[in-house]
Formats: sequence, structure tokens, C-alpha cells
Amino acid sequence: MNGGVGWVLSEEVIDLTRGPSGLGFNIVGGMDQQYIANDSGIYVSRIKGDGAAALDGRLQEGDKILAINGRDLKNLLHKDAVELFRNAGCDVSLKVQHRLQPQNGPAGHRGDGEPDGIPLAVILVPVLAIAVVTVWAFVRYRQRM
Repeated sequence: MNGGVGWVLSEEVIDLTRGPSGLGFNIVGGMDQQYIANDSGIYVSRIKGDGAAALDGRLQEGDKILAINGRDLKNLLHKDAVELFRNAGCDVSLKVQHRLQPQNGPAGHRGDGEPDGIPLAVILVPVLAIAVVTVWAFVRYRQRM
């Protein structure tokens, strides 16, 4: 029995230059506001469309930020992490952990309970509804004969 989906994790250093709207992303997490149970890490919650992160394209919502300008983000309160980002300067180096496709399971499975592509129910429900209506119409037609 599998205890959970094993995700492929990859790390990357992303250098951003602060723009008019800052770095262009929001963060969640910290020791006092865990985003994921038993994980006090700092995560990207939102990428702003016109910000430095969106223009760069590598940082994604859900990425875990491990360090900023070489400063480890482990065991920080959320407000302390926010202050580090605010005071990081114009050129910012982020060490980021991306969570990629699962290691086990079918190749087309994302690991979050839904297969890639169109869910089976989207196809199956209308087909079954049409079949039921067709059978009902046929039975009504035969009763009138």
C-alpha cells in the first residue's frame, strides 16, 4: 500500500530584479502560519501578472522558497520572512524548490486526485443521460402502439 504520492523535487536559483510592483508575488507559510501541515516553509501563493516573477516565468505558484540572497528561510515567522523580502534590495536571488510530477503511478496522473486531460465524469454523465432519455422515449413510443 502506498502511503502517499512521492513528488519529484527540483531546486533552482532564480535571480529577479525588483520592478515597480516589487518582485511580483505573494508568499504564505512560516512557523506561525503553516501552509502545509508540519512544514513551516515559505511558499509562493500568487504570481502577479505584471511583476518581475511573471516576466521571468520560472517561479510558479506552489513553489517553496528555500533561501533569499543566501539567507535560509527555515524556522521563520511569516512576518520575519516578509521583512526579508521587503529588505532584500533591488537584485534578489531566490533558491526555489519546484514540485514536479509524481514518481509513482501512471505517467498521466498529476497526483492530486484528477487524471490529466478531461475527467471521465465529464464524458460519462452526458452519455448516460442521453442513454436514459433514449430508453425512456423508446418505452413511451412502444406503449402508445
